[in-house]
Amino acid sequence: MSRSLYLVSIILLPLVACGGGISVSDIQGNGPASSLVGETVTVEGIVTGDFQDNDADDSGDLGGFFLQAERADSDASTSDGVFVFDGRNAATDVTVGDKLAVTGLVKEFFGETQIAASSVKVVGNGAVKAVALSLPAAGITTNSDGDLIADFEAYEGMLVRIEQTLTVTELYNLERYGELRLSANGRLYQFTNGNAPDVAGYASHRETNAAGTLTLDDGHRNQNPAPIPYLDGAAMPAGALRVGDSVTGLTGNLRFARASGSNGSETWRLMPASDPVFVADNPRPGAPDIGGELRVASFNALNLFPTIDSGDRVCGPSARSNCRGADSDEEFGRQLDKITTALAMIDADIVGLIELENNQSQSLQAIVDSLNAALGPNTYAFVDTGSIGNDAIRAGLIFKPASVVPRGPYAILDSSVDSHFDDRRNRPALAQTFSQRSNDARLTVVVNHLKSKASSCERAGDPNTHDGQANCNQIRRIAAIAIAGWLQTDPTASDDPDFLIIGDLNAHLMADPLTALKDAGFINLVEIANVGYAYSYVFDGQSGALDHALVSSSLLTQVTATIEWHINADEAPAHDYNLENGRDPAIFDGTTPYRASDHDPVIIGLDLTR
Repeated sequence: MSRSLYLVSIILLPLVACGGGISVSDIQGNGPASSLVGETVTVEGIVTGDFQDNDADDSGDLGGFFLQAERADSDASTSDGVFVFDGRNAATDVTVGDKLAVTGLVKEFFGETQIAASSVKVVGNGAVKAVALSLPAAGITTNSDGDLIADFEAYEGMLVRIEQTLTVTELYNLERYGELRLSANGRLYQFTNGNAPDVAGYASHRETNAAGTLTLDDGHRNQNPAPIPYLDGAAMPAGALRVGDSVTGLTGNLRFARASGSNGSETWRLMPASDPVFVADNPRPGAPDIGGELRVASFNALNLFPTIDSGDRVCGPSARSNCRGADSDEEFGRQLDKITTALAMIDADIVGLIELENNQSQSLQAIVDSLNAALGPNTYAFVDTGSIGNDAIRAGLIFKPASVVPRGPYAILDSSVDSHFDDRRNRPALAQTFSQRSNDARLTVVVNHLKSKASSCERAGDPNTHDGQANCNQIRRIAAIAIAGWLQTDPTASDDPDFLIIGDLNAHLMADPLTALKDAGFINLVEIANVGYAYSYVFDGQSGALDHALVSSSLLTQVTATIEWHINADEAPAHDYNLENGRDPAIFDGTTPYRASDHDPVIIGLDLTR
């Protein structure tokens, strides 16, 4: 294993000492790997965690148990615990408190020191008190993937007790691997959500996050556990577990491992000794309460594709792109139900939609038909643009004809309008001016979806500079400049200065694309409404605002309120429309809006006066 110590050593609180002969601490040593690898040893200790397969205790199934010295040695750098692997059908069923004599081969299994047992004998009983542990760790290290993680090497295999309150900071792998991420520093935010881009600052940010983060595992090695742990019931009495909720007083064994089935991130995991009980510090929100005569929303539809994804490249304007979204008619129906529920509760007069299948009108028609079936005929209509650009996805607009009417033609910004706008990577921007029926006041809404951070743009001369802005930042920045310049030309011939830029800009609050728009005179309503705490998306255990609403200065005085409606980003993906990996269909509830998408909607209230 290539774990290298990054900072200073960790102080281990002493336990009572053990007798002579080889000890657990001798096997562990004071480095990342045991010096006794390949040797057969016999060691005595107390069982502190029972995770055997096919035994009387089904609370865990890691194929073994944790053994800890009855009395600790005097070296704070060596662990007094070790994982003993005894396979799928153990010859000896052990339980917590058993005193054992274990003989076996010392191994390093993907970085974890283990004893592969050939003999397990119960020789008595005893007790080991959990060692007090607190975060942040005094040191950090790198795993074999090159990721920074806390360094708990001196506690490997030991029973620990964390008295402090930890915050749930990610639920992405809860359904797949039975794991969630916890932070000692509260909700974690993306670096450029609150800091200007900076290489040294971003490096420090990553180190701080790593030292204060720990993964809570369910103690099982099978993927897709059923039921999904921690979502409700005894673990979450107040309702579904969400990012931002907390837990206090965890006890369990520390293990260095990947997730279930040797997948997922290689990191330190706490295997709980008892079921944790979470506190709902971040309860689910009800219907959005926002003033204003007119309501506008930005809504990411999470790849709404009426064309079912069969694996064939039949989507996009060229009919040669991969399809996305639903893999069956049942999944599509579930997806549309969630989106309809969420949009009906938002009750916006104008909605900018992102991640729609880029077809002539089928994706928009499906949403409008579903909304009108739920709310009444002709409640919503859509701006009929046909397909836009060449990507598999595009933006679109729906509106309430009783409230607003499109004024003049829509306009599209792509590379044919401004060669600086890279529409091979950014989706073209869509602008439409609307007139409010009550007073004929005008508003131009501009829907955007800029290049994501996920894939590299090095071939385009735009590498990740490791300043906190990730991949393709310059492509997004140049697109933002192009959008601002385009709007100066009044592309929809609105003859009105009121512009509202919405959508997924794939940039956090202080990143260059947002700075470019602010330098052009636009004001970010999300930043004003949520100073220091704005977010619409969670990635890598960190929250951040990717979805924005920016207004021209003339429109600012007509804004009554702006909210990020946190119905999606904080929720476990298990609540969405998908049915893969054997998910229980009954988990889904299409009458609630929660996890209708992976992005939170942004909603703006307006009192238009001109």
